[in-house]
Amino acid sequence: MAGRPSYQWAIRSLRESVQPPIYRWRSLHRALHTSSCRPKPQQKSRGLSEDSYAYQYRRQRKAANVARQGELQEQRAAALGDPIRGVTTPFIESLGSALPPQTTMTDEEMANATSTPFPEKPSPSPAFAADEDHLNYYLTKPEFEENLDYSRILSEPLVSVDRETVDPVKEAEAAKAHELGHQNAYEAVSRIVSLANANNKERTRANVQRIIDAFGRHNTDSHLKPKAPSLQSMYSTVAEQTPTPRAGPDTGSSEVQIGILTAKIRVLADRYDGANRNDKVNKRNLRLLLHRRQKLLRYMHKKERGSERWTNMIEKLGLTEATWKGQIAVE
Repeated sequence: MAGRPSYQWAIRSLRESVQPPIYRWRSLHRALHTSSCRPKPQQKSRGLSEDSYAYQYRRQRKAANVARQGELQEQRAAALGDPIRGVTTPFIESLGSALPPQTTMTDEEMANATSTPFPEKPSPSPAFAADEDHLNYYLTKPEFEENLDYSRILSEPLVSVDRETVDPVKEAEAAKAHELGHQNAYEAVSRIVSLANANNKERTRANVQRIIDAFGRHNTDSHLKPKAPSLQSMYSTVAEQTPTPRAGPDTGSSEVQIGILTAKIRVLADRYDGANRNDKVNKRNLRLLLHRRQKLLRYMHKKERGSERWTNMIEKLGLTEATWKGQIAVE
């Protein structure tokens, strides 16, 4: 009958009345989590009432700000410079060939050079030992000149004692041939002992000696002033200790060690940039030298910042702030 409840409904209601509370809670919890009770977040969209001109103007300002931030980051990175090589200077360029840096000609010298089409003495080749301060095979310039003069004396043609039987024409030709042979021998030996034809090991050794002569305090103390004393040291009651006199050339000061490390870093960086990109040992050695130089630069920046020693070292070696500031990564 339609008006009477069915027996199934009566049985279901009886079961629900006798069901424990925990089962009823579980069914309610399941019903709440299966149904989407939380409202969905509305996406931010431009409404119809918003002005299209204002919307485009905001987008243009955002794009301009993002572009400006990229430009500023590039400028900051360029200002810091390369943390490995720094800036190229004439002194740094001369480390590649171990030859002294070439001097630029003045306007008067250029005018004189152009006025004389054929100079009296030809300019020497790049591999010419007479224009170098340091030579290969541990030779010095005075030793080189002295031995060549001695060889010239030994190879001179003998002069006849009987001058009446001597042919002056043949004697002049022999002297001219001897002079020409000596010039050829001089240029040949100069090319042999020149560092332009030396291997990488000999160039590094010569560069180390050049850096000691250029930045050693046994030479720079005469024309570079040290940093001015601080107020604490001026009003200190402790007596100043007299420095120990230097026994030989300065090889341990910070600027000398930084210069030597810079020369070695350039050698390893040139090797790492080429076909030896997967050389892990070379990469590790390069990283060690960079961090060692960074520590010395931070120490010297703290002690000698603003002094003539600091300025001379930075200008000659072409070091930038990236070499001692921030993190140095070798990729």
